Amino acid sequence: MNVSLTTWLITIAVTVAFFVYEFFVHVRKPHEPTIGESARWSVFYISLALLFGVGIGVFSGWNFGGEYFAGYLTEKALSIDNLFVFLIIMSGFAVPKAYQQKVLMIGIVIALILRGIFIAVGATLISNVSWIFYIFGALLLVLAWRQAFSNHESDPANGRLVKIARRILPITDDYHRDRISVKIDGKRFFTPMLLTIVAIGVVDLVFAVDSIPAIYGLTEEAYIVFTANIFALMGLRQLYFLIGGLLERLIYLAQGLAVILAFIGVKLVLHALHVNELPFINGGQHVEWAPEIPIWFSLVFIGATVAVATIASLRKTGKTRKTELKTTDAT
Repeated sequence: MNVSLTTWLITIAVTVAFFVYEFFVHVRKPHEPTIGESARWSVFYISLALLFGVGIGVFSGWNFGGEYFAGYLTEKALSIDNLFVFLIIMSGFAVPKAYQQKVLMIGIVIALILRGIFIAVGATLISNVSWIFYIFGALLLVLAWRQAFSNHESDPANGRLVKIARRILPITDDYHRDRISVKIDGKRFFTPMLLTIVAIGVVDLVFAVDSIPAIYGLTEEAYIVFTANIFALMGLRQLYFLIGGLLERLIYLAQGLAVILAFIGVKLVLHALHVNELPFINGGQHVEWAPEIPIWFSLVFIGATVAVATIASLRKTGKTRKTELKTTDAT
């Protein structure tokens, strides 16, 4: 896939323009988005992402189009898990609903910058070091294990970096609208908004470590990795307000993501064996029996896993709620 410098520059410029537009039109004036507003913009961004994938398929071939869709679906699923942690952070710091948009916007921009750095590093490593696929594969298998047994119950308000920030910086007890700092009696203080952003930034860094090796297991094209991440993050703010209540019902999402990460980890290890150059493995020769998993299978597997995890979660929480209602009625 040949992507010119002009195409890269246009893509980055359009991305920046979208986020600038988002800030000035939706975020600058603090307010809690309505369900209708969140739904309309969520549909718009998801439709835009799908159209972009179709464009890649039409102009660059459907193999690349399939890689984009598999990458986008994986990154979107990971981003929804990211939203769950954002929800915990917002609750931990008691961020007023009207100011949550600004926190989310800053968090998404931080995520995009971090992922951009990771994408560039990953592309360089893949171009020059073939055995990096072994490292990526092993990392994803470890992350899959951690994801399967994580419960998101840690308190971000008491994280190590937040505690350090509280000791070093003068922090007010209350929010002052959506401001990060404020002057009180001539002295500069920071508000809890800063601590919230610090917590969001740490979460973004962790999720960047998860997501970039995962998508490089589906495509080696840096442009596809970058655009899939952009579209996964676009509309994430609106999705947060649209499915905020639903997030708590996706109890099997972590397990579903663990299955996806483990699958991509195995795929990466198999690919590493297929292109092997390490002298202590098969004498430095390619392992011919190692199969290359086709992108159509990856796309179907990822889509099916997300669907099963979502349906199973909703059925389980639905039954639990019905049981609780019956118990309440009986008493």
